[in-house]
This record gives sequence, C-alpha cells and structure tokens, in this order.
Amino acid sequence: MDHLQKLEAQSVYILREAYREFRNLCMLWSIGKDSTVMLWLARKAFFGHVPIPLVHIDTHYKIPEMIEYRDRIALDWNLNMVYGENREALENRETFPDGRTDRITCCRNLKSEALKHTLSGAWPRYRLDHELGRYVPDKDNSPYTGVIVGVRADEEGSRSKERYFSPRDQDNSWDVGDQPPEFWNQFKTDFAPGTHVRIHPLLDWTELNIWEYIEREKIPVVSLYFNQGNGHRYRSLGCYPCTNPVESDARTLRDIIDELGSGKLSNIAERSGRAQDSEDGGGLETLRREGYM
Repeated sequence: MDHLQKLEAQSVYILREAYREFRNLCMLWSIGKDSTVMLWLARKAFFGHVPIPLVHIDTHYKIPEMIEYRDRIALDWNLNMVYGENREALENRETFPDGRTDRITCCRNLKSEALKHTLSGAWPRYRLDHELGRYVPDKDNSPYTGVIVGVRADEEGSRSKERYFSPRDQDNSWDVGDQPPEFWNQFKTDFAPGTHVRIHPLLDWTELNIWEYIEREKIPVVSLYFNQGNGHRYRSLGCYPCTNPVESDARTLRDIIDELGSGKLSNIAERSGRAQDSEDGGGLETLRREGYM
C-alpha cells in the first residue's frame, strides 16, 4: 500500500465513522480541489452513492465557472445538493464589492453567518430538484449537527490546530484550546447532546497529495486551476473580488504536480491569493473561531 492508498483508506474510515456515529450529517462542498477529492472519497466509501446532503454556501460572488461546475457534477453524480445564502446582507449590499464593509466583515456576513444559519435550518435552504434541473426551497429545515469539511492541516495556520473530530458549540464557535486528543487512530465521537461537530477526513493530506490523487483517480476539477495561456492559474478558489491567481505555466495535472515538487511555490502560501487572509492578520483564525470553514 503506497502513501496515497494509506491516506485514502484513512479518509474512507473517517467518513464511515462519521456516518455511523452522527445523525443529521452533511458535507460542505466549496467546489474547490480539496472538497471535490473529499466528495470522491465519499463516493468510494459508500459504493458510488453519497448518502448525505452536499451543502454549498453561495456568496453570489463565486467565479461563474465554479457554479456551472457545481450544478453539472451534482446532476451527473446524482448528488443531494443544497445551498444556503445570506439573502439579507446581499439585498442590503452589506458586502465588500459594494464598498459597504471590509473583506473580513464581508466573509463574516456571506460565509460565516450564512453557514451558521444554513446548518441550523434558521435560514432558507435551496435543494436541487433533479427532475426540474433547478433549485427549489428545501422543505427540510432540521439542523445539521455533524458537518464534514475538506480542511487540510498544511493549508494555513489555524487549520493545523484542528482534530479529525472537532467539537463546536451551538453557535458553531470553535474553542481552539478545548479539542479532544487523538492518538493512534483513536477518535472521540461521543459528544454531549447538541454539540456541533466538524469532521475533517483530509486533515493529513498535503496540497501535493491532493493533486497526485486527482491525477491517479482522474477526478474532474474546475479548469481555473490550470494556465489557460495567460501565464496564470488559480491555486485556491474563492470569491472573485478577493481571489487572485498565481504566476504559473502549469496547463495539466502533471504540470501542477511537477511545479509543486520543484519547490517553485515553497515560499508562497497556498492561500496567498486570498485577500481576506491578509486582512485577518495573515491567517483565518479570527473567522474560523466564529465558524468559518
């Protein structure tokens, strides 16, 4: 068993443990490479069928290709696709692109608050109707208390403090200092009733592992990750007003793998193109303590 196979086996085990232990489980799908690998692993874990809802928080500022990709894959793979949003903030134009807030407040409004209220069922959810081919109001507003997330420890500083099974309070707030120990593949899954738990099957994967696995498994990803002939590509995907590409000649999966292996990007943070990270003191811990992904 090689390294990728060991990572795959561990992630599949975590996914199955989560499904066995937690009711009202969902999986966050940001449409990026990491959560798409996680979705692929879930299909493997459950023999081609994903038995839980896929939740996307739509800020309405995603690059259009990302939303097109989301809906195409959801239809092709027969996914139970749900999205949520902060409709009030959008209608009141309480966003950075509208010039009414800074980037951190915009993320708090369109991501953290939208995520918290979508998971709780307090705000409307919209579910993909496969027969109609469009989203309709979701009649099920029961809270999701177990949430599977594509977090990797090496992606940025605050994520390195996570556990595979990470408890939050009922407001999704994260106490970094109150995390259960996880030794020798022994995981705490018996939390007090009402505890909101984030599950991180990709915690020990690296950026290079992700791309090697995508190449091995032939997983379809958004073309924004590749140089389209302009000398740039996206290394991390987010909202278009706050996400910038990196200089790169990588046009194929093998090019990306070789680029990462060469060390060319070793001194450049993976999320360096995400402007909100810089405004949050160079990391995301402030937002993530409040429930950000």
